[in-house]
Amino acid sequence: MQPDPRAEGVRWLEQSRRDLDDARYARDGDRHNLACFLAQQAAEKALEAFLVLRGSEAIRGHSVADLCDEAGRLDPAFVDLKPGVAGLDLYYIPTRYPNGLPGGLPADAFDAGQSDRAIDQAGSAIRTVAATFEGEG
Repeated sequence: MQPDPRAEGVRWLEQSRRDLDDARYARDGDRHNLACFLAQQAAEKALEAFLVLRGSEAIRGHSVADLCDEAGRLDPAFVDLKPGVAGLDLYYIPTRYPNGLPGGLPADAFDAGQSDRAIDQAGSAIRTVAATFEGEG
């Protein structure tokens, strides 16, 4: 038996909100690489929440931009969202792996401005998705 799409979507959306809260916590602790990664995760999970709500079963990949494209085929709000959040994809690998950077450590490569922007972008994705849940209620 398949889970209820709305209930499962709500689970994904709630986790995205938690990831965003964790991103803020990491930023406040000057862990900017982690804050950027968690912001990317928050946006990714929010977009997956929308796709699950709409009945998608086989969601593949981690790209915020690609997930916006997929969501945009179902709701034009995500076409408009994409330019403001696609940059989060830059934080998926280099924030965690030293070989994702030309030199140095991820812990030293990201700053407060980047984590603040990433958190704002993820918040925008979450708000857009949350609005679709309200409309489906």
